[in-house]
Amino acid sequence: MESNALRFINAYNQIDQTLRAVYNFKRNITFSDMIRRAVSVNSIVRKYEDKLIDYARLRNAIIHNSNEERIIAEPHDDVVVEMEKIADLLSRPPLVINSSIANKNVLVLDGQISLKKALETIYKTGFKTIPVCDHETISGVITSGRIVNVLGMVIEKGENIDKFIEKTAVCNVISEQDADRVFTIRSRDLTVQEALDIFYKNRKMLAIIITKSGNNLERPLGIITPADIIDLNKIVEDYDV
Repeated sequence: MESNALRFINAYNQIDQTLRAVYNFKRNITFSDMIRRAVSVNSIVRKYEDKLIDYARLRNAIIHNSNEERIIAEPHDDVVVEMEKIADLLSRPPLVINSSIANKNVLVLDGQISLKKALETIYKTGFKTIPVCDHETISGVITSGRIVNVLGMVIEKGENIDKFIEKTAVCNVISEQDADRVFTIRSRDLTVQEALDIFYKNRKMLAIIITKSGNNLERPLGIITPADIIDLNKIVEDYDV
């Protein structure tokens, strides 16, 4: 059976090698500096930043102050388990599509239906954010907030709301500027860590739509919204090596 010290060092090396390979960090950058730099691009590192820096000190104590006859520090079981968990999360991160969060039976609205029909669908399903396809191409997302905003402008102009929602197609209230600003399309290989980073970097992101290869010509396989962030974090918390 491997000692805790050896298991700890192996997990440390796995984290070191993974981060250097993924983010192309140079060999002359210390582990602690690498962790600090990776905080802005990796949610797993961001979550465990302080512990990883503390564990780097423990690793140095084990490596530099031990010899074949005497191991100066033997990490506790819980420290080793956590280090191995972090190493596994970084090197083999769980995929969003494999979780129950990304519903595989995604509701999609035709961009040509009326705003009235979209409102009815939102009310009946309870979905606040729904992908919109126009001529079999994902063109955006419609949200209850966007509709409220549009109707507010209609009221301010003194226009008839009933006529507006009956005659206006959903595609006409979706801005082309929304692309990559409030929604993004990713492949089924999207990891939980990558999803969390997308929401972290763009607080205006309303949805991540998952397709087979991340192409807007493919039918959505799943959708994630900011409401799912807590559950995404729970996957990280509950991850078992």
